[in-house]
Formats: sequence, structure tokens, C-alpha cells
Amino acid sequence: MEPIEIFKALSNESRLQILHWLKDPENHFTPHEGIDMRKIGVCVSQVTEKLKMTQSTASQYLSILERAGLITTERIGKFTYYKRNEDTIREVGAFFNNEI
Repeated sequence: MEPIEIFKALSNESRLQILHWLKDPENHFTPHEGIDMRKIGVCVSQVTEKLKMTQSTASQYLSILERAGLITTERIGKFTYYKRNEDTIREVGAFFNNEI
């Protein structure tokens, strides 16, 4: 875990919102047919629609969250799916609890 990269990723309201939505994807996204959003994640097009931004902006935000280790990706066919990395999120919580 790189705290500075995580703090940079969390310094944007839209990226925080993405993490919030991914915590409970069934309540925030319409699933792709045959995809379990808890296990697989949500597609960039679903995030783009929810953010009401361009796909390039949404992809950039997701890349920043991925580089920080806060989300993971899974490629299925032509789609890339994103979900929270709960291990890293727990590490961030422990970091705040123990270090700050």
C-alpha cells in the first residue's frame, strides 16, 4: 500500500463516489446480463453513465483508483469490469487507525 497514491486517488469527489457505488453495486448500477456485480464488478460504460461524464474521463478515474490499488479489474470478452479491492480498503482503515 502506497499511502500517497491512495490519498491522491481519494482527493477527487467523483472517484470517492465511484468507490461508494462499488460498495453496493446492485443499488447503483443496472447489471450486464449474466454478470454478478459483486463477484465480477461493473463495466466502464455503467460508471460513465452514472457519472454523466465522458468515457475517457471515467476510464481515467478508474485507472487512478486501480493504480492506487483501491479497485481491481477483470476482462471478459470486450468488457473490463471493476470492483473494490476490499483488502486495500481495510489496509487504509488500519493505516488511519494505527499511523495517523
